[in-house]
Amino acid sequence: MDKARYYHTASVLTNGNVLVTGGIRNNAILNSSELYDPLKETWSTTGSMNNPRFDHTVSLLTNGKALAAGGVGNIQELNSAELYDSLTETWTTTGSMNNTRYYHTASVLKKWKSIGYWWSWR
Repeated sequence: MDKARYYHTASVLTNGNVLVTGGIRNNAILNSSELYDPLKETWSTTGSMNNPRFDHTVSLLTNGKALAAGGVGNIQELNSAELYDSLTETWTTTGSMNNTRYYHTASVLKKWKSIGYWWSWR
C-alpha cells in the first residue's frame, strides 16, 4: 500500500481487485484511493475521491460501480456520495443523502439502491 491509513474502507470489485478508499494518515483526512490486485500481489493508485472522508461506507452496486457515502470530512459529518467506475478509474459525485451519516452501515438492494443505517457516539 502506498499510503498507510486507518478508518478507511476496503471493498472487493467485480474484477477481483480490492478498492481501498479514504481514511486518515498523519492526522490528515484522505481522498486518495488504491487498488490491490490479489493475483499479481501488487498495489496501484487509482482516481481520488472528490471529497476526503473517513468512517464512510463503500457499497458495490449491481452495475459494478462502487458507491461511497457519508463519513466525516474536514471535521464535519457528510451527506455527500460519489461513484467509482473501475473501467475509467474515476470518481463522480452523485446525489447526496437527506441526512449526514458516519460510522454507519449500508446494504445494497436490487435496482442499484443502497440504504444507509446511521449510528453515532452522540
